[in-house]
Amino acid sequence: MDVIVAVSTPAIEAAKNATKTIPIIMAGVSDPVGMGFVASLARPGGNITGLSLQSPELSGKRLELLKEVIPKLSRVAFLVHRQDPGHRLFVKEAQDAGQSLGMQIQPLAVAGFEEIEGIFPAMVRERMGGLVVQPIFIGTHGLRIAELSARNRLPTISDPREFADAGGLMSYGPSRSALWQRAATYVDKILKGTKPADLPVEQPTKFEFVINLKTAKQIGLTIPQSVLFRADKVIK
Repeated sequence: MDVIVAVSTPAIEAAKNATKTIPIIMAGVSDPVGMGFVASLARPGGNITGLSLQSPELSGKRLELLKEVIPKLSRVAFLVHRQDPGHRLFVKEAQDAGQSLGMQIQPLAVAGFEEIEGIFPAMVRERMGGLVVQPIFIGTHGLRIAELSARNRLPTISDPREFADAGGLMSYGPSRSALWQRAATYVDKILKGTKPADLPVEQPTKFEFVINLKTAKQIGLTIPQSVLFRADKVIK
């Protein structure tokens, strides 16, 4: 292989463990420095470079959006994948943000879909007012999570716009299509001879906020006009 493109923290970690010489392009990772993939964003060093998602840092923004939609929100569940090495960072960022917003954050770490199915009754019993979902779930389980959230009348937000498209109440995060396009430019430069260590890690510059009004109506929630005006897309 001349170059490897890897998506998500587990995939990048697997690629890193497999080779120290083949260039690896991160097509979006939560915390490349904290995970030890690169020495710094400006000077990656080694054979890995690419794009950061800033996902953990955006946990606070997603909680703020839930709070704007539900002003009395005080208890929020945070669904994370315990086999993702970066999930602890997601939880810490959410708990720090929740403290400043006057919210209690309840981490729910699961490994498989069977566990996801089982946590919704518990969230209802514990009177959780909202749910934030770690983006790693959306590609494979986004549709089912959206269905379960709607059935249990639980306002839910995650990262990629595909979650809102699938029926989630809201999504907020970096534009994935923009990230894939930027990853292609990294591949181009490496194939033309540039070393990964000489290519700084980029952070996202384009973010997307999507609201699904059909889901809001289904769960009996009114989205304030002030929030609707800020959305890049409103699904009616």
